[in-house]
Amino acid sequence: MKPIAALISRLALAAIFIYAAWVKLAAPWYTFASNIDSYRLLPPDAVVFLAHTLPWFELALGLMLLTPFRVRWVTAVCGLLLTGFWGSMLRAYLLGMNIDCGCFGPGEPISPLTLSRDALMLVLAAFVWWAAGARPVPPSVAAQTGPSEH
Repeated sequence: MKPIAALISRLALAAIFIYAAWVKLAAPWYTFASNIDSYRLLPPDAVVFLAHTLPWFELALGLMLLTPFRVRWVTAVCGLLLTGFWGSMLRAYLLGMNIDCGCFGPGEPISPLTLSRDALMLVLAAFVWWAAGARPVPPSVAAQTGPSEH
């Protein structure tokens, strides 16, 4: 059951990253730059750099999640990215900043719902990372140790 849940979770995470990238790439880059800048965390040059590169990075991560190659590494990067997003959103929310999260394009203000959704995505990435590292007990070892020892 765990391998199926991990596969579904990995594909869901891939779809989320691909969709987030697609929405940002379909709009002019300065729309996303405005979202990034509204957090008031980065200098203008970094905002422009992220607005140009982050959607492509999200797309690359989403496409890599479609394959089983290096799943732990890819989900670790996704988890780090999602942690950064979530932390930035939480900071903005706690400071009372009335801004869009920028997650899936403009028009989505930061709220308990968006914070919960992004936290759930982080949990999803953590599950996929964990499931990719969990190794099944080989049948020969299972036969030697018995069912209660592993």
